[in-house]
Amino acid sequence: MRFIRLALAVTFVLGAAYPQTVDLGQNLFFNNENDIVVCIDAALAVRKLDSPYVMFMAFMGSKSQGNISVHRDDVVMVYKGQEYQMPSMEEWRKEYRGANHDYDLYQRLGKESLAQSQMRFWQYPWDYDFFPVLGKGSLPSDQLSMSGNLGARTKVYFKNPGFQKGDELVIKVKDHKNPEIIGFCAVVLDPK
Repeated sequence: MRFIRLALAVTFVLGAAYPQTVDLGQNLFFNNENDIVVCIDAALAVRKLDSPYVMFMAFMGSKSQGNISVHRDDVVMVYKGQEYQMPSMEEWRKEYRGANHDYDLYQRLGKESLAQSQMRFWQYPWDYDFFPVLGKGSLPSDQLSMSGNLGARTKVYFKNPGFQKGDELVIKVKDHKNPEIIGFCAVVLDPK
């Protein structure tokens, strides 16, 4: 019975996410249909589809003026009908050696679509990150908060389940204190 409920929930989220998500170009996807506005930058992911861990940059903002707090365990990826949790910081640091290269490459990629999107209305202090690169400024945190015009920006990594060019997935986030407050964004892994 639990599997059937999970399958129905995944089907609902996948069905709702795709029509509500806007492709902004430059492998940037935006969805503001829920309490948490989510923008996923997949520019690095589409360039490194064969990497053992794939990075997405997530930008989040609160649609209301209330305080929203997203814990790392409240960020999941739905891919081919299955939910994937992010790896723990310990696993990621032990198993993956490409974080510095990911960060440097991401910094060189274009961000024009992001600057023109609605995400420009939030400020993104980058003091904390789910997956900080050592020596690059931000500190590790298991929880990020957003309120009013302060948003949250973080790298999110998922263990590569076998991504292929053109695959579709959904990244979901929810408030740690109130799981009814959600946000999600569909992504198409299609390098153009």
